[in-house]
Amino acid sequence: MSNSSRNGPNVKIVPPLVFLAGILVGSVANIWMPTRIVPNPVVWAVGGIFVVCGLVLTGSAALKFKSAGTTVRPDRAPSALVMSGPYRISRNPMYLGLAVISLGIAIADQSFWTLIALAIVVALIQRHAIEPEEAFLEKRFGTEYLSYKHRVRRWI
Repeated sequence: MSNSSRNGPNVKIVPPLVFLAGILVGSVANIWMPTRIVPNPVVWAVGGIFVVCGLVLTGSAALKFKSAGTTVRPDRAPSALVMSGPYRISRNPMYLGLAVISLGIAIADQSFWTLIALAIVVALIQRHAIEPEEAFLEKRFGTEYLSYKHRVRRWI
């Protein structure tokens, strides 16, 4: 997944797959070295709430992109700067939503390993998706993006 820096951000990873890989690695590690400490119904409920919240956040952010007529693919050049809806509280609500989903799964699975994997995934997303996207957006949208960047935090 890449594009020349002229045509789009130089993002070479597929962020949803990176989050999925973190969940899978953490879940497999949890099978070999379980970390269960709380009764399952409690953690399933709490984890489920996080998963639902993450799905709503990611979905609403993607719908904002769709209604603006721009792409959700991080390797493609956006045609519009979206600053409304969940983008009023986070510059990256889709990534934040995926992180919240991963956190919910880690809680529901009582997997310390998935939490460790999530920290690594967030660092990878930050470095290999968000930073190239932000550099591209600064070039493409100039002061409008810089003003938005000043007003709204990267994550929350």
